[in-house]
Amino acid sequence: MNDPHAPGTRHFASDNYAGVHPEVLAAVAAANVGHEPAYGDDPWTERLQEVVRTHLGDAAAAYPVLNGTGANVVALQAMLPRWGAVVCAETAHVNTDENGAPERVGGLKLLTVPTPDGRLTPDLVARQAWGFGDVHRAQPGVVSLTQATELGTVYTPDAVRELCDQAHALGMRVHVDGSRIANAAAHLGLPLRALTTDCGVDVLSLGGTKNGLLLGEAVVVLDPGAVDGVEYLRKAGMQLASKMRFVSAQLVALYEGDLWLRSAQRANTMAARLRAGLDALGLEIALPTEANGVFVRLPRPVAAALRRTWRFYDWDVADGTVRLMCAFDTTEQDVDDLLAALGEALHGTAAP
Repeated sequence: MNDPHAPGTRHFASDNYAGVHPEVLAAVAAANVGHEPAYGDDPWTERLQEVVRTHLGDAAAAYPVLNGTGANVVALQAMLPRWGAVVCAETAHVNTDENGAPERVGGLKLLTVPTPDGRLTPDLVARQAWGFGDVHRAQPGVVSLTQATELGTVYTPDAVRELCDQAHALGMRVHVDGSRIANAAAHLGLPLRALTTDCGVDVLSLGGTKNGLLLGEAVVVLDPGAVDGVEYLRKAGMQLASKMRFVSAQLVALYEGDLWLRSAQRANTMAARLRAGLDALGLEIALPTEANGVFVRLPRPVAAALRRTWRFYDWDVADGTVRLMCAFDTTEQDVDDLLAALGEALHGTAAP
């Protein structure tokens, strides 16, 4: 672990640091045969529609895109008129990590609310879901949930259903940013549709990159009446891959069998192991560990010592909270090595 760039080195900054799952790479290679129609008129994209319907219901339609920001922007644009607004948590990825893309590219207003643990509730949504018909206010049209949240917490089906019922009663739609929905499903032990279709979710950004893909996500429309022009917006938003078979082949490899679940379970299990080790070291855990992220408060000297070898994110500099993420390829040895380094750092920085 002396060289942070050595082959085989693993870090805990993000599940985006992980490589590509071998089964996904094999699927890309298998799709690399001959000439096939471009822009989605290929057998892999057709097969993806069948796979998505198996998970999410007969009405589901998948639109592969290149990345998660693209999926969110295309989905929200298709769900809203030009004057529409999105209610979301302050910590939502669409608000904090997409450089204003929903606003700059999508032309949409984000109406944010603070949440203690990343999860919206009907009471929190109500703080922004008002002003309907007021020409002076952007019109709330979509509630966007992140599942699992940016704070590593998970919405239960009951919580999602309650938010969908509220939104629909107000004439609004519900979008789920599901970049880590596999981790949420693995945590709850439920199928994907139990967190989406069965709860009344209208559109899902279906994740892939954080769960072993080279690149690629999909906008999955669960209610055809919830969108307008998604196929055109995907092109206008520079998210229509010409050689789409290579994106679709990855998504098929991930979701056709149980690879999505196995990979998410592995990441979650390693996060749970890490959490247990941090507890044993007496460190303060900042947030519940429900998916593949662990938020822990580290004394500044300990974090500095650890950073010499390991990469991780400073989440809240003021109170020393850092985020440690596990991925599909995180091993028990990786976790144990990090915990050992933490133990040494704690011992080495302890007051005499």
